[in-house]
Amino acid sequence: MGLAIVFGLFALGLAVGAPVAFAVGLAAVGGFLYEGLPLFVAFQRILSGISVFSLLAIPFFIFAGELMLHGGISQRLVRLASAAVGRVRGGLGVVNVTSSMLFGGISGSAVADTSALGSILIPVMKEKGYDADYAVNVTVTSSVAGVVIPPSHNMILYAVAAGGGLSITQLFMAGIVPGIVMCALLALAAYLVAVKRGYQGEPFPGWQALVVSLAAALPGLLTAVIIVGGVLSGVLTVTESGAFGAIYAIVITALVYRELNWASFKQAVYQSVRTTALVMILVGCASAFSYLLALYSVPELLTEALLGISDNPIAILLMLNLILLALGMIMDMAALILICTPIFLPIATQFGMDPIQFGIMMMMNLGLGLCTPPVGACLFVGSVVGKIKIEQTVRTIWPFYLALFAALMLVTYVPALSMALPNWLQ
Repeated sequence: MGLAIVFGLFALGLAVGAPVAFAVGLAAVGGFLYEGLPLFVAFQRILSGISVFSLLAIPFFIFAGELMLHGGISQRLVRLASAAVGRVRGGLGVVNVTSSMLFGGISGSAVADTSALGSILIPVMKEKGYDADYAVNVTVTSSVAGVVIPPSHNMILYAVAAGGGLSITQLFMAGIVPGIVMCALLALAAYLVAVKRGYQGEPFPGWQALVVSLAAALPGLLTAVIIVGGVLSGVLTVTESGAFGAIYAIVITALVYRELNWASFKQAVYQSVRTTALVMILVGCASAFSYLLALYSVPELLTEALLGISDNPIAILLMLNLILLALGMIMDMAALILICTPIFLPIATQFGMDPIQFGIMMMMNLGLGLCTPPVGACLFVGSVVGKIKIEQTVRTIWPFYLALFAALMLVTYVPALSMALPNWLQ
């Protein structure tokens, strides 16, 4: 009965349009009251959930991403990608994917990727004769790179939700190969669709233009190198690396590129504070919610239910993927990481999956959810930028969904893709 009340209140909160964090908090408080537990215990769980040192890295990563969004880095990355791969058939589609891989690895946010690169590339692609749906499809699906390729603040949330015992450094390293594989499959899909529709490539600007583009983009690209390299080398903690990356982003965008003015700086600060506040409220409420999930033995109950269907690890992992995909279509990514990790991680590890590998699998699943209706944030942003209805976008996006799903299946059933680099570091 208590479990029904908790999930009932959570569903009610979502149904009436309450923010996810408030719906989670309402469900947690209802569960504590039903069990007769003192409410101060709930508040203790909330405070302990956000009193985690590694969470300090999140505002720095978010701030660095906002600075890059407003500071001209994305435009230079697009020019570099265009000079390097623009001559391929449907070259701007491949450029779009390549730019997302570069920018996603810096910003760590799929929505920022869609917003920054979409506002640049989608209008250009339409002017060059590409259909609006194709431009939006490529932009939206390639933005998933932002949650897989490090640095990604979502991986920090996963590490916290998993109990704090996972290495964020290993999670960062685990995302590199899957992110590259995913972008390669998306680039292949973009190429095949472009050939089918008769799109042509762009003229090669010459090696001099390529070198100039690389030199212009290099200071921005070094942001990700500094953040990830500082962690891998052991010189900096994740939090220190994030802080150093934010400082470096200010220097590059304000003093080198000279495109970060006072107005855009204030906008970056405002968006960073707002996003960080939302994340921290969600983390605290999810901590209290997770306490109830453990109290009601939800992972064990779900494991028994899945075993009632099949005891084949391949089938179990496929079902976990399908459940996460379905949830990703209707809920925010951060909330799902915090709620689902305590439930599904024990099941995945019971069937032989490493927690690091499961984390990457979860990132890809929920990243795909950002591109799918009814609540895909990247899909909405891309459609608005492309001035096209979501229905038109979804009608032709299936080749790109298939590319993402193929990458997801490879990560799920080929552990070496995500585990080779982390194991090499040990």
